Amino acid sequence: MADVELRHLATMAAVVEEGTFGRAAARLGYTQSTISQQVAALERAVGGALFERPGGPRPVRLTPLGTVVLEQGLGVLAKADELTEAVDRFKAGDGRIDIGTFQSVSNLILPSVIRRLRDERPACEIRLTEVPTDPQLDGLDLVFYDRPIDGDLEVVKLIDDPYLLVARPGDFPDSPVALKHLDDQPMVGCHLPCDQVWLDQVIAAGVLPRVVFRAPGNESILSMVRAGLGWAVLPRLALHGSGTRSDDRLAVHELRPAPSRGIYLHWAATASRSPLADRAIAIATEIAAEVSAEAGAGYHVGDADVYRGEAPLKE
Repeated sequence: MADVELRHLATMAAVVEEGTFGRAAARLGYTQSTISQQVAALERAVGGALFERPGGPRPVRLTPLGTVVLEQGLGVLAKADELTEAVDRFKAGDGRIDIGTFQSVSNLILPSVIRRLRDERPACEIRLTEVPTDPQLDGLDLVFYDRPIDGDLEVVKLIDDPYLLVARPGDFPDSPVALKHLDDQPMVGCHLPCDQVWLDQVIAAGVLPRVVFRAPGNESILSMVRAGLGWAVLPRLALHGSGTRSDDRLAVHELRPAPSRGIYLHWAATASRSPLADRAIAIATEIAAEVSAEAGAGYHVGDADVYRGEAPLKE
């Protein structure tokens, strides 16, 4: 059976449907001798005659063995058609993509990525996973994170996301707040790995805030600021859509010098990417540029260089 080819089965099906080798040859664009050769090859492979050949213009008839081979062969041809369609859909950008994300990206960038992918590829399947504080790809096609992840990965920096100070109204004037005003002041923070990016930058500037409470989510942090427990430093992406600008119990200030974090998109350097993953990377880069443009000077678009580890890849 290893010698059976799809074209042999397709030829057999055409002979059955047309009734004669000659009409099957005309339909498939072969010579009649080619049809005979392919049927003979199939008969050798299965070890017996497939057709009774009465000769002349009379139609051929299936042998009992031919009936079995035709029934199974049509199933094989149908599966081959399904395979062809599946490959075509994959190349067109359908299929499945698994994406790792975190709170801030899920708040703004990722919903737009999903919306555009759905618009362009309605049949695609998108699966999302909230990444831990020490993320790995582990079966994910793409991972968003706020710092480069170690490993044999390719990384594109999407944007620089500045940190903002959230306090109660009247605690500071409207102008940007100097970092020195955070020294030894009560701060409400997130879990330490999340806060470490901005803390390292303000400590390097000689400022040491005093974190009095850590909350797992941005809403809890803002609630504690409203209650007067302390101030908070949160990235602009995290505050997008949170209602802080219209909340009369909160005031948002830029910091000078402004600490910031990068937003990075990662994928395996050694794996071949699907067309769907390639399109998702392109869309994420476009949306990050749009976010930067809408925020004006508040954001700086990454230069979109691709990195493996820490070293730039050569084009």
